[in-house]
Amino acid sequence: MDHKPHCVPLNDGHFIPVLGFGTYGTAEIPKSKAEEATKLAIDAGFRHIDSAFVYKNEEQIGRAIQSKIADGTVKREDIFFTSKLWVTFFRPELVQPALETSLKKLQLDYVDLYIIHFPAALKPGEDVLPKDEHGNYIFDIVDLRATWEALEKCKDAGLTKSIGVSNFNHKQLEMILNKPGLKYKPVCNQVECHPYLNQRKLLDYCKSKDIVLVAYSALGSHREKNWVDQNSPVLLDDPVLCDMAKKYKRTPALIALRYQIQRGVVVLAKSFNEKRIKENMQVFEFQLTPEDMKVIDGLNQNLRYINCKFAMDHPNYPFTEEY
Repeated sequence: MDHKPHCVPLNDGHFIPVLGFGTYGTAEIPKSKAEEATKLAIDAGFRHIDSAFVYKNEEQIGRAIQSKIADGTVKREDIFFTSKLWVTFFRPELVQPALETSLKKLQLDYVDLYIIHFPAALKPGEDVLPKDEHGNYIFDIVDLRATWEALEKCKDAGLTKSIGVSNFNHKQLEMILNKPGLKYKPVCNQVECHPYLNQRKLLDYCKSKDIVLVAYSALGSHREKNWVDQNSPVLLDDPVLCDMAKKYKRTPALIALRYQIQRGVVVLAKSFNEKRIKENMQVFEFQLTPEDMKVIDGLNQNLRYINCKFAMDHPNYPFTEEY
């Protein structure tokens, strides 16, 4: 099976597969599940795997990749692997050691993409979400441009092929793009994006700057209580998506994934269920009509499942901007 046609170019000359496998698991899912699911995903044809330091499953994902290389299913260069710099490592001197820690856990010499996970820095230390004695998150103030320069150095050192950002609004992207002495532009901005939050303005902005938009929570959300309002609507129960699924003889999830690919968005699909992992690869087997694309566009209600409340009072909180 040739996967090359299902890639889009990045502004640094590398290519990213348009369908990625998301590996975040809620707290109650054993980490071993990530290992198992990643092997299934690679067997099913996924070549783009998205993880992060804060998911606490890099060792398991690394083992899965190593075992699929060992059994001849893939070579290292067949896999496009993304990891993310967590918010407690934004001080420039902490960036490369953070990436090296991830590489060690993953048993990899390099990642294909390393991105700033969220634009609001928290106090460095052992805790991923440090709090004071009153239960308030402890912020750190770091110039994101300095963090970006440290990422550029990681690229120059060969520890990552490409560098990008996640959860940035257009003003924050602009700040990086206008940085004096900028060496590399962000190749991507990974954001929550689905039919209820279609990010039209941000997508247009990113396209105008040759930055790829990568969609997480593309199927709605894992609905984890700490992160998501339990009263928010379930995307995949949407009657329009369900009707369309019947029309195309596909699942509502496939309709939601196909929608993103046709608008030029790289989309992450997360599932630890073997049947659904295999099913998600069918996204390349059909096409939505322009009329149906418009109908899905009409579902937008700017509904954000993941508000990242921990950073709401941080000066760099990104979601107060319209896009």
